Formats: sequence, C-alpha cells, structure tokens
Amino acid sequence: MIRPTFALLLAAASLSAPASAQVSFDRLLHSGETPQDWLTYSGSFLSQRYSALDQVTPDNVKNLEQKWIFQARSIEKFEATSLVVDGVMYTVQAPNDIVALDATNGRIFWIYSYSPAPQARLCCGRVNRGLAILGDTLFMGTIDAHIVAVDAKNGHLLWNTKVADPEAGYAITHAPLVVKDKVIVGTAGGEYGIRGFLAAYDVHTGKEAWRFNNIPGPGEKGHETWAGDSWKHGGASVWMTGSYDPDLNLTYWGIGNPGPDWNADLRMGDNLYTDCAVALDADTGKLKWYFQFTPHDDFDYDSVQVPVLADLEWKGARRRVLLWANRNGFFYVLDRATGEFLLGKPFAKVTWAKGLDEKGRPMRAVGMVPTADGKLIYPGNQGGTNWYSPSYSPHTRLFYIPTWDNYYSVYKKENVEFAEGRLFTGPLPASPVPLIRPPQVVSRGEEDGYGAIRAIDPETGDRKWEYKMTDVTDSGILTTATDLLFAGGREGYFMALDARTGALLWKAAVGGQVSAGPMSYSVGGKQYVAIAAGNSLFVYGLRQ
Repeated sequence: MIRPTFALLLAAASLSAPASAQVSFDRLLHSGETPQDWLTYSGSFLSQRYSALDQVTPDNVKNLEQKWIFQARSIEKFEATSLVVDGVMYTVQAPNDIVALDATNGRIFWIYSYSPAPQARLCCGRVNRGLAILGDTLFMGTIDAHIVAVDAKNGHLLWNTKVADPEAGYAITHAPLVVKDKVIVGTAGGEYGIRGFLAAYDVHTGKEAWRFNNIPGPGEKGHETWAGDSWKHGGASVWMTGSYDPDLNLTYWGIGNPGPDWNADLRMGDNLYTDCAVALDADTGKLKWYFQFTPHDDFDYDSVQVPVLADLEWKGARRRVLLWANRNGFFYVLDRATGEFLLGKPFAKVTWAKGLDEKGRPMRAVGMVPTADGKLIYPGNQGGTNWYSPSYSPHTRLFYIPTWDNYYSVYKKENVEFAEGRLFTGPLPASPVPLIRPPQVVSRGEEDGYGAIRAIDPETGDRKWEYKMTDVTDSGILTTATDLLFAGGREGYFMALDARTGALLWKAAVGGQVSAGPMSYSVGGKQYVAIAAGNSLFVYGLRQ
C-alpha cells in the first residue's frame, strides 16, 4: 500500500511522471551495450560493476559536483544500489519502500511502502540491497521473506508471494535476479538455524517454478556431508544477487556459512553446499556444478560474495571464468562451465590455512581452530572481504577487491542448542575492529587491521596496486571505460581513483559511511555517478 503521508505527493508527481519503458529480457541481456541505463544490481548479468560511459575521465573528474540528494525517511542502513531505466531511478528506502525518482533531479514520482511482519528477524540490520526489473514490473525481496511485484509506472502492487517463514528466521535482503520469465531469490537467516534455499518464481503470477536446497536432504547428493540431523538447521544463507551466463544458461550464486557458526563439532563433515559457488540450470534449478571454498567452516567465512564473470586469455586460449575474492582471504579463478579450479592466492593475511591444493581445497593449518580459551586467527570474522561488490574492468583487465587486511578475530568455541527463531551461532568472536556499525571513533594502528582497495591481475593473482584507508571499508566498487574507479568507505568519503595506478583523483564528503555499491548512468547526454551513504543517496555530475 502507499503510505497516506505520501498521497498528495504521489498525486502531484504522477501527473508528470514519464511512462516506464518496457525492459525486455533481450534488453537485459545486452545491458552493457546501453550504458545510459543501469538495469540490474551489478550493472549486467556478468556482475562486473563496470560502466562503458566515458564522459567523466581522469582529466575532468575533479570537476564532479553534487547534483542532487535523496534523503531517505529511514534510520536504517542504506545499502541499495539503484536501477535507472530511461531517466527514471528506482531505489529502496530501508527496509522495504520502493521509490521512483527523476534521475536528473531527485524529484519523487511515487513510493510503494511494504510493511514487513513484526516477526521478521535479521542478524545485521533491517536492510534491502535493491530491485530487479522486467517489462514494466519491479521485483523486491522483503525482510519477512516475501517477494513482491510492483508496477513500475505507478507503484501499484501486482502480486505478493510468501517465500518462507520469518518467525523461523528466514528473510530476503538482496536484489532479485530476473532470468527469462523467472525471478530468482535466496533466503538469508543462517544465524537462526534456517535451512537455506534458492527459488525461482514466475514473473507474471509469483508461482514457484523451482527450488534448490542449499543443504541437501536425505536422498540428495551431498547429504552425507552432514552428521546426524545437523542438516536441518545448517544455515546456508544467500545474501547477494547472483549472475547469469546466457550461452551456458547457468546462474551462479554464493552460499553462506554453516550453523552453528563457530562450533563445527556439532556438524561433522564438509557441510555441502555451504561456503560454495553453485552453478544452476536457470530453467530447472538443477545443480550443474559446485565449488566449496571452505569445507567444514568454523570461522563464519560465508561465500556470499558476488560471482563475477569474465572471459580471459588463459594459457594461450580464451576461457570463460568466474572470479571470486572470498571472505576466507583467498582469490579464486574457476572455469564457469565446469567449476574447475584454475588459480587461488591469498589477497589478505591468512593463517587458518597454509594454502590451497591442486584442486583448490584449503590445506588447514594445524591448531588453527576455535577453542574454549580462544584462538587468534587471520582473517577475522568479517573476512578478507565480505558482501561488498568487487569490480572487473575489461579495459584494464584487473579485478578490484574491497579488502580488510591485517585483521584478526579471537574465535571461541562453546556448545549451542538450536531453538527456532533464536540465534544459533555461539559467542561472537572478539576483534579490534567492530564487526557491526557504528564505526570505531578511536584511532588504531595497521596492526589491528585496515581497509584497502586492491587491484589484482586475475591471470596471475598478483597485486598490481593498493589504495589504503585509515579505517576498514564496507563499500562496493565501480569501474568505467575511462579507467576510473569509484568507491567509498567508513571514513565518510566518496572518491575516484585511477584504475590503472590507484592514485586518488577526487573525493567528496558524504557525511556517513558508504555501505553500498556505486553505479553510473546518463540522461540527456550527461553522465551521473550515484552512491548511497549514511541515510541518503548522493548523485554527482560534471560542472557545466
């Protein structure tokens, strides 16, 4: 329903709101060829978070100025990446308000407000990271585990489907992914002992088309990797939007950690398909392949990162690959057709493993496990990176990682019993850097961890440059065709770097920490760059 407080605003704005253009699936497939729009969470099905727009360059980026701000009527974190379609911006005001804006000036056209059930339980904030669009319909997951379809022209609800039970801890916080005539979402809530899954729904009716259980049940392949009944409450959340390869008809998703988080004795085995990349047939949801980054995880190293697809020259031949900077501190290159392990190297300080074997399985370091007295381990609980979006530039051929380095946690192991709707984790690891906001206000040295943007050559895994920050970062990254890199951090700045060297070219204060991914679009021949920070959305363009 539309909030009554916005009724007059809606009535006035809707008189002049432009008609929403049809976003066909073919248009989504070729979104990289129409960079004036931003049609998916990560910019395209490849999830490279790369813009081919070239009006803003290293020479003129210093002339960027603030064009407009949207101030959210919410005190929750603003983690959404907006969509832009033909000059209309669609974003999410946390927890679940869809807002349609004029992308040139921020004028509100309409607001759809969803009221989640009071039973909604979330570990880390009442947040939403964005939307999907097909035709003239917007799709949003909700924190009480529903998926809703809304008319992009006027904000009217079209259908509402319950995906799972919020009282048991299920939620949806990521932007959905549209593939053909289906919209795909996954469930969060691993901290509450859910049994996570991915599911696809008919875009016209909201009826479930297929479901993939992230934890295999009796009779399903992989069930033997769970001891006893531990599979029933094993977690395996989905936090971030997947990717899609239309030639292979595969959709790729990252699966979260097993539960309880820090006592693996209660779930002996590898615990499939937690901490995995999974490749599913987009039509049926059938598993094509998986790769497990951290078998039998006892560090909460969710593999919920965005799967980035690229085509590389690999040992003299063109190869379709999946690039993945994992929370466990290793950077991976996988063959995206087969899941074959091609390369893996640490990109941050790692002590829990000595390295990776020839198949990419970690070689665990002796004694590096949670203990009753506590064990200091790198990387810490937030990982070498986390859910924040990386970027791959096909122009520089570099992969860019928002990184926490030299960062540790002290992991303790305690017994924990499952109770529906209650946290099923164990004691939170102690760290010198706060795991959840607000950011630290006291100074600390690099020995306690710092944030950085790191440029990695994906063909070798070698670091090409690093931009250090004085605090850690929760910001995603955007690269452009002019070799610019946009990002933010907890320091309260939005900035542009030279994507080839890491040199700082421009920055602007945004008054709050950046916990979202930047994006770019153009209207009327003018390029804009947008970022959510604090409780607001900031939009920049060149000084005229």
